[in-house]
Amino acid sequence: MKTDLKIRHGGKILADALAGHGVRAAFGVPGESFLPVLDGLHDLKDRLKFVICRQEGGASYMAEAWAKLTGEPGVLVVTRGPGATNGAVGVHTAFQDSTPMVVLVGQVGNDFVEREAFQEIDYRRMYGPLTKWVAQIDRAERIPEYVSHAFHTATAGRPGPVLLALPEDMLFSEAAVADAPHFRTPRAAPSAADMKELERLLAGAKRPLVLVGGGGWTRQASGALRGWAEAAGVAVGCAFRCQDYFDNRHPNYAGDVGIGINPRLAQRVKEADVLLVIGARLGEMTTGGYTLLDVPVPKQTLIHVHAGAEELGRVYQAALPINSNYEEFVLALSSIKIKREEWQNQTRSAHAEYLAWNKPLAMPGALHYGEVVAWLSQNLPEDAILTNGAGNFASWLHRHFQYKGWRTQLAPTSGSMGYSVPAAVAAKIAEPGRTVVAVAGDGEFLMNGQEFATAAQYGAAIIVLVVNNGMYGTIRMHQEREYPGRVSGTELANPDFAAYARAFGGHGETGERTADFAPAFRRAAASGKPAIIELRIDPEAITPSATLSGLRAAALARK
Repeated sequence: MKTDLKIRHGGKILADALAGHGVRAAFGVPGESFLPVLDGLHDLKDRLKFVICRQEGGASYMAEAWAKLTGEPGVLVVTRGPGATNGAVGVHTAFQDSTPMVVLVGQVGNDFVEREAFQEIDYRRMYGPLTKWVAQIDRAERIPEYVSHAFHTATAGRPGPVLLALPEDMLFSEAAVADAPHFRTPRAAPSAADMKELERLLAGAKRPLVLVGGGGWTRQASGALRGWAEAAGVAVGCAFRCQDYFDNRHPNYAGDVGIGINPRLAQRVKEADVLLVIGARLGEMTTGGYTLLDVPVPKQTLIHVHAGAEELGRVYQAALPINSNYEEFVLALSSIKIKREEWQNQTRSAHAEYLAWNKPLAMPGALHYGEVVAWLSQNLPEDAILTNGAGNFASWLHRHFQYKGWRTQLAPTSGSMGYSVPAAVAAKIAEPGRTVVAVAGDGEFLMNGQEFATAAQYGAAIIVLVVNNGMYGTIRMHQEREYPGRVSGTELANPDFAAYARAFGGHGETGERTADFAPAFRRAAASGKPAIIELRIDPEAITPSATLSGLRAAALARK
């Protein structure tokens, strides 16, 4: 630690600690419980931007998306009680998506604790299952220690969120304390024995398949994997909402292994004799509800590489578990020189199947959403960032958009709604020179649509596509399958979304036909303002390949 001791109040010590760990932006909603922190941030405006959000849920999604995009831990600052509960949604997303986050939450003073004081919550009990570590800083002189611990924990092994509670009296108190240096993240690497065994298993493989996913990847790791896959001739699939880890146009790309998987790719996963999984936890979405691999011992020879040792063997018993950071692993993998003609033939077939699956299908109504997504894929800059939350509307993106480069997809693998708009705002603040498009369902948009105001306040010219079918489509789909014709709790009455954009000083458009979209998008992009384009699609079009009436008829036939 530095030897110079500076007398500061707790809020200044904390703000200086954040800047010392390289934090460039923090997201939050102001609260009286952390006024000293706001005071400390005032002196750091040129180094650390405090992005003022409209609701803590949106702020938490912004912090999570910032971390995904930049590789830096996202920082969320919220007040006690309601602020902490509102912000929980993005913390849960960070936990399931393996995203590093540092969450700072105001707390009642130590002299009021355990009295159920105003907005008091025990954060250890509330946030324990959602974070890697929860702690409370009771003494100002220990702030540098706790903050250092938080950043190291958030980034080590399997990345994830940590939370520090900040008692109000602690923040106001003063201390003479030195600042800690920038955190350093330890990186596990595969052993020579691991790589020798991996080479032996691959050498005997006739139908290998690589699957990548999870948090903790880098652009370098992604590029090195592409180089090895090219040399080996092996097909690569991407886990749910990790499609930007491997250029979808690349001849070795086999498709995404998630919701609405190409049945042919699902069969390839089942029939693989060696399955090399790098980073993915092999959770419910990536395994088709734990059906693509048998539990606990898969039929495939599973080589499972993960940065978190606790994830290896958690569900699936791998033939070869490897605890390693992904960049270190892929660099070691690059030294393995195996190539089989039969692998190359299988890879060509897998990519051809992906391309056939990628083509939009005819759908009911005058606005063909699949064609809109295909237009985006063909016309957006290669480095454009697309964000989306949860909902059936996203299945068109998964299927018809080709992600071409590292960190062009920001989406919650936790399946959380309300993510698209705040994630886009954070992305545009982080990368103002890149095109950022948020794709939202009508229900998903209104969960955090108020963050469009944040986009307007900071001049973040995002373009939001609101896919409006007048319902919570995913739930309606399941409803028709289970209780055909008995519509309950899924209908929505929506506003004029284009007028909503204009109310904030943004640009608004409405599209009712496929031909309306391209000129509307060009006008939105040329406006230089945050924009919303409402896409009114036929409610019958419930997935890229199914209709509501078709689902209902099939369900009635089964009964």
